[in-house]
Amino acid sequence: MAIQTARVGKNNRAQVVTIPLEYRFPEGMKDVFIRKVGEDVVLSPRPVDWTSFLKSDVRPSDDFMQGVEDLPLQERAFP
Repeated sequence: MAIQTARVGKNNRAQVVTIPLEYRFPEGMKDVFIRKVGEDVVLSPRPVDWTSFLKSDVRPSDDFMQGVEDLPLQERAFP
């Protein structure tokens, strides 16, 4: 697998990365998620809705939320 490079520059006070055509995000995409994994900076498309996620097979593990207790109900007086 050949390693591609992208050009890094400045635009006013922002840092800008020019991405090669084959790595560009779809036309019209306005936002991406950004995170650091070690020294790597990873960009991921930000979905406009949750449809694809909800249709996916992503499920919490069996021990998700195990040992977490609900807080007691708070009594409130309403006028």
